[in-house]
Amino acid sequence: MTMTNKLSRLWQRPYAIAAMLTIALLAANLIVNPAAFSPQYMPQTIAAFAPFALAAMASTPAILGGGGGIDISVGPVMSLVNIVIVTLLLPSQLLDGPVTGITAALVLGLGIGALNGVLVAVLRYQPIIATLCAMLILIGINIRLAPSPMQAGDNWTDAVSSSWGPVPVAAVLILAPLALWALLGKTAWMTNLYSVGGSDTAAFTSGVNVTAVRVVAYATGGLFAGIGGIALTGILRSGDSTVGMQYTLIAITAVVLGGTSMTGGRGGMGGSLAAAAAIFLFQILLSAMRVPTPWLNLTYGAMLIGAIIVTVRTSTANKTKGKVA
Repeated sequence: MTMTNKLSRLWQRPYAIAAMLTIALLAANLIVNPAAFSPQYMPQTIAAFAPFALAAMASTPAILGGGGGIDISVGPVMSLVNIVIVTLLLPSQLLDGPVTGITAALVLGLGIGALNGVLVAVLRYQPIIATLCAMLILIGINIRLAPSPMQAGDNWTDAVSSSWGPVPVAAVLILAPLALWALLGKTAWMTNLYSVGGSDTAAFTSGVNVTAVRVVAYATGGLFAGIGGIALTGILRSGDSTVGMQYTLIAITAVVLGGTSMTGGRGGMGGSLAAAAAIFLFQILLSAMRVPTPWLNLTYGAMLIGAIIVTVRTSTANKTKGKVA
């Protein structure tokens, strides 16, 4: 196989665009803002990236499962975990501590994700409607618990911005979902997830429990969002009912930019993570260049539109090549 053919095949990978953007933006940041990537500040930089990564990973399973699957409640779930830790757990002498906090985050995320999965896969609500309702309910709960930002003070989540020896703690938070996803990749569920995403009718005909596969997909995404709430608390050092919302758009943009098809069955966690890195690096670059904050959301929207266009064209081109072959 020639080098040209190898490059052509590499370019056809779903994550190719996200990976190339990440490399290019990392190079640009090393020129414009090298201090952020020095060993001294690397733990803080990775901590700031962690909510981006975890939100993107949390949004991936539902979309992979097809059927119009999407979870727009990921951001509010992260906020809820953040607020529960700050307002309910940290002030309590009985409940304060990493074991209780991490357990609460995982249970909340998993429970809300599973509930979304039941609404979508069992009760047959449209995914966008079901998760929109969940998002609005969670926003209301978050505002009720924390009408204004509440300072957390010194607590165990401060470790998110530090290191355990040479390993940044935030990197562990990012690697944990990846490790779980890799383990799931060795199970029949992962094969069934891609099968259901490709064609739920064909999967059902072959004996796959489509409902169970999709419920687990939403629950897995919720679990990852719960971990994202811990990361969010670590960098905010406060409870904020509004900050999580921005990660919903970032997450969906990252999933699409990472090559996951919005119709399901194609893509993966690696592409979402690479795209989240690209978006994060782009934000750092804009901040270093003193670009006004309001332009960031405009940029995210433009990136999402561009990613969808590229994904659709690539998918169409691949189908055309398949028919010709």
